[in-house]
Amino acid sequence: MLVLTRRSEEAIKLGDDITITVIEVRGNQVRLGIEAPTGIRVYRKELYEKIKSENIISSGLSVNEFTKIKKVLK
Repeated sequence: MLVLTRRSEEAIKLGDDITITVIEVRGNQVRLGIEAPTGIRVYRKELYEKIKSENIISSGLSVNEFTKIKKVLK
């Protein structure tokens, strides 16, 4: 894991197309602005995990079966 220190209005670049900017730091909360191409989906981690688990459930596969398929497709 890369750990960086940024102040308000400072940014981080991910490749050429994604910029994450610290908008505001208030107490223990940080507001981030994320600029990414329209084809890139940006989710909060907890929402992403929920979508992922719902997709597995709706496919009718067990988690083990899904993991095996994922390994084969890599």
